[in-house]
Amino acid sequence: MFLEKLPEMSRQELETMFSIDDLKKTRFAQELMAESKAEGKIEGKIEGKTEGKIEGKLEVIPSLLRKGFSVEEIAEILELEVEQVRQAIVNLN
Repeated sequence: MFLEKLPEMSRQELETMFSIDDLKKTRFAQELMAESKAEGKIEGKIEGKTEGKIEGKLEVIPSLLRKGFSVEEIAEILELEVEQVRQAIVNLN
């Protein structure tokens, strides 16, 4: 039966049988695109929040250095990698 072969067909085979516009108009394709956009938005928000938290931590580094904390101590206090702290210090100069 034709429907049984669909899952096994490659994208190229499907595009040969149907135009790409035909495939994009299917409810299945539209749902996939909507899900993909939603996942992208969620991932973007998570990345933004994470980057914001890290930036906030990096802003504290100069004052911790002035108070005499070592790179390793700063990394431990801020829960960052030592290399992240070192890179932040390089970027200060």
